[in-house]
Amino acid sequence: MSDVNIKITDRDGVTHEIVAPTDMAMNLMEVVRSYELAPEGTIGVCGGMAMCASCQCYVLSDTELPEMGDDEEAMLSEAFDVQDNSRLGCQIQITPEMEGLEVELAPES
Repeated sequence: MSDVNIKITDRDGVTHEIVAPTDMAMNLMEVVRSYELAPEGTIGVCGGMAMCASCQCYVLSDTELPEMGDDEEAMLSEAFDVQDNSRLGCQIQITPEMEGLEVELAPES
């Protein structure tokens, strides 16, 4: 089993150093939910379909992420509090390449 270390800063400004599995086909939004880093019903509202931006986060590390897809780009173009480093957590798969990833959850819209 291969796990990666990730730092997630929640909406209260608290940074959590977590270990996320790479062998369960999870995405970042699901990791945030499983560690209960955001109140129930405030993240992943659409179930990870890139349709709500409730899982928007700011990528703080220089971790190389997959290219942004059309659905993610379209959703972020309509979302609030978008920054140059914004991504949707549901579109970031937890893979060995995510080792050292640091993100901050965007404010709840």
